[in-house]
Formats: sequence, C-alpha cells, structure tokens
Amino acid sequence: MIKIITKISALFVLLLFVSCQEDKATFGDLNAPTNLTITAELVGKTTDLPNGDGSGLVNFSATADNAISYKFIFGDETSSNAPSGIYQKRYTKTGTHIYTVTVLASGKGGVTTTANIDIEVFSDFNDDEAVTFLTGGTSKKWYWSASEPGHLGVGQNDNNVLLNFYANYYQATAWEKAGSGDSSCLYENELTFSLDGDILKYTLNNNGSTFFNKDFQSVAGGSAGFDFCYSYDTSGTKTVNLSPSESVVAANGIPGQTRGTMMNFSDGGFMGYYIGQSSYEILSITANRMVVRAVMGGNPALAWYHIFTTTKPTQTPDVDFTNLVWSDEFNTDGAPDSTKWGYDLGAGGWGNAEAQTYTNASANASVSGGNLKITAIKSGSTYTSARLKSENKYEFTYGKVEVRAKLPTGGGTWPAIWMLGQNYATNTWPACGEIDIMEHKGNELNKIYGTLHYPGNSGGNANGNSTMITGATTDFHIYKTIWTATSIKIYVDDTLFHSVANTNSLPFNSDFFLILNVAMGGTFGGAIDPTFTQSSMEIDYVRVYQ
Repeated sequence: MIKIITKISALFVLLLFVSCQEDKATFGDLNAPTNLTITAELVGKTTDLPNGDGSGLVNFSATADNAISYKFIFGDETSSNAPSGIYQKRYTKTGTHIYTVTVLASGKGGVTTTANIDIEVFSDFNDDEAVTFLTGGTSKKWYWSASEPGHLGVGQNDNNVLLNFYANYYQATAWEKAGSGDSSCLYENELTFSLDGDILKYTLNNNGSTFFNKDFQSVAGGSAGFDFCYSYDTSGTKTVNLSPSESVVAANGIPGQTRGTMMNFSDGGFMGYYIGQSSYEILSITANRMVVRAVMGGNPALAWYHIFTTTKPTQTPDVDFTNLVWSDEFNTDGAPDSTKWGYDLGAGGWGNAEAQTYTNASANASVSGGNLKITAIKSGSTYTSARLKSENKYEFTYGKVEVRAKLPTGGGTWPAIWMLGQNYATNTWPACGEIDIMEHKGNELNKIYGTLHYPGNSGGNANGNSTMITGATTDFHIYKTIWTATSIKIYVDDTLFHSVANTNSLPFNSDFFLILNVAMGGTFGGAIDPTFTQSSMEIDYVRVYQ
C-alpha cells in the first residue's frame, strides 16, 4: 500500500460580497480542506508482483478535514468524481507504466486542496483486434444500423436469464425512430474511433441533438415523460479505455455471448442514446458491424443493446410520389419562363444583412444550354444576383420536389433551394413556415444544409441538419424533399439526412411556393472573398411530383 501526504496547495475562491451577512449565512466559514491523505492499493500486489497482478486495478482512498467531495484525475486522460473519496480504477494500457494521480478535495464554497501521488501499475489486458475493428487502423465512422430490427433494444440483466442474453423486453423495428417526433435525431449520430499514438479516442457528432431515455431528461433540462431529443453538447474528444468484461453476461461464460471486452468512455462519453452510462460491453464486433450492451444507469436490472454499422444507412421513403404534376426543364434559351417564375427585387436580403441586390436582368438570371443560371456578380463595391419564385404561378401542398443543380463557387456565396408558406403576408414568418431543401456556404465547401423554420424553431434555433458531399460546385446533385402530412424528409442524391415529423400544430399543411436564389454574405453566407467576381448556380431541372 502506498500512502502519501504531499504537494498540498489550497486554492481560495475570491468572492465578491454584495452582502457579507447574507453570504455568511449561506456558506458559513470558507475553510480549505486540510490534511489531505491519498492511499493507493494495487490489487494483487506481492513481492513477486510489485506493480499488481496484471488486472490494472487500483483501489484509491482520499481523506481530508473539512472536505465534502473529492475528484480523482488518474493520469491517463481520465478522471472521476468520488464524493466518498473511495474509488476503484482500472488502468488498461498494456505493460508497466507510472501515473501521476491528482486528487482535488473540495470544501464549502468550492475551496479546494490538491495532492499528488505517483503509482506504477502493470496491466496485461489488451484487445488489439477490437481496436483495429473500431478504428480501421486510423479512424472509422460508425452509424446506427437503423434498417436492422433490434438496432435499439432493452433486455433483462440478472442471473435468472441463463441463456440468450439479448433485448428480450423490447426491440426497435427497422427505422422505427425516423420521423417519430423528435426521436428522429438518433439516426443522425456519427461515431468516430481513432488512435492518438496508442491511446484510443472517440467523438460523437449528433449535431447537438441527443436522444434521451425518459429517466435521464433532467440532465438536459427536459421533462417530456417519454424518450425525446434535447439540445445537449457532446462535442470534444473522449478517451476510451478497454478492460475485461465483468458483467452478468461475461460471468455466465456461455460461448458467443460476449467478446469479453468493455469500452469505458471518459468525461461522460456515451454512444448516442443517453441512459446515464459510460461503459459498454462489446458483445460482437467485425470490420463493419458492432453489437454492444450497457447496463442502464441507476437500474442494474436493465441492459440496453445497440447495433452499429460502418455503412451509413439510407431509408426508402415510406411514402413516395411518382406523378409528375409540374416541372421546368429549362430547354428554351432566354429569360426564365414567365408563366412559371417571377422575381423578388431589392437589396438587403429581407433581414439577413445580405450584400446583393436582386434584379431581373438577364445577366443575373437566364436559360442557356438546358440550364437555368442564377449568377451573382460583383459590380464595384456592390453585388447583384437573382431570386426566382413560383408565387401565384404554382403553389401546392405535399409532394416530392427534386432539383438537379450545381452550386456556385467563392467565399460568401449562399445559394438556396427552398419553399415558403404562401400566406406569409398575413401569417408573418416564421408562422407561415419555411422548408430549406438546400443551402450551401461557399466558405464551407461541400457542406449541405437542410432546415425547417417555424414558431419556436427559426433563425439560429431552426430545426436542421447538414451533410457532406463531394463536388457540390463541380458536379450536379439532386436536392430533394418528400413532404407529407406526417413527415418532411430532406435528401441529397437519395440519401436522407434530415427528417422532421409533421403535425397539425405545424405550418406545413397548406400551400407553399418554390424559391431559387443566390445570396452573398449576410448572417449565413459569411465573409465574401475579396477576389470574387461572379459565379452561378446552374439548375438542370425542377420537378414536383404528387
């Protein structure tokens, strides 16, 4: 056993007292913890095994006078709060390594005292094959296997089940969470495992929207009473330590039930579905498919099962439209067809601080070579462009819209293909509703945005998502939405990247019209490249099916 009292420093918080008497009544005397003592017991340590038995387990204990809580920083890029001062840590880096462990003892009002201890630990656990599968050797992206039944499920986790450990209580059907209210955010998850030297790293990109189990919504300030998506920051890279499984499944010892490896995520990391857990048991893993389970935080009788794939799944729309009811193929050179398109004219972009003035000049909007060309042009210190719309010429409710387009180049360009509720004059935006099928920033090349604006979700708080493609400005791509009474789904080249449930409470159940434009700069387009002269969005066709 190692025992040390060393390197103690008190960190005092400077408080600005508005009322000394009131603050004293709240906090009392702000005394830094004293006599901070750390002990570390290496499991299995003997004369022959001075650094432990290879399990990597170390039992830590910290005590201090006037301390109300403790935090351990373990020296391997992980840390943990331990209110009692007692914590068992497993070090998983293979071999014998020295770690500097720091303990923060917190007193009243956040005053802390720190101490350090050096320990030398031996671990003989490794699962190099799992690391290779997870990372692909460098980095690899994983997605929910949404088309596979049981990709999300829950089952019992106790010794009463001797066989068939699986999600025996509930198994999600294929694409069950797509378009079902805010839970559709689950399928937007992108999980990346990578190696930083010999340290396994992990990031979760879910565009800031996390699918919460109903019992943990308070973490995000929610109270829906059922599984729901909330804004929750998952940014930042986590460290992943692998360790031997110690679960009921592993203890059962039935071949094929588990790989025998746990993934332990630092800093509250989790694999997309928030259940208050940061440790996941790998049941099976190959180069392109992974099944994991995690015991639900606070309820050890339940284990949740997740299935992931390295191929981003695409969903065949449950409703499609095949009857072409309106289109413009742009086969006649000259001005755009006036029976189909009108113009918005003017400067400033209607509240977006855009730099261009919209005109109906042929230099800004014309048809040639089978394509409509909307061109933004620099003229001295100003810019001109065009914004075409089908308002009062073609308006519709529900259907499939397909636009095949190649986007302009240059920092500050902001092309858009979108729809606006026809009653915007009397039902002021965002109450009229807006469906952005495609937006692109020249400053974020190849990143495509799809967004819905409506009351409570507009402007910077709009309901949107983005996806990366290749050749947005050099190749034609099909930008598409499928709009029904129950959902609005946005695609690029038949790949679904955003889905929102439609209900009677939303403004997406009446006529909308189409808009095509290229803006410059503004709150979304950003800084304009000073060398920009002109560039065009070229549109091969616009088609509406019902």
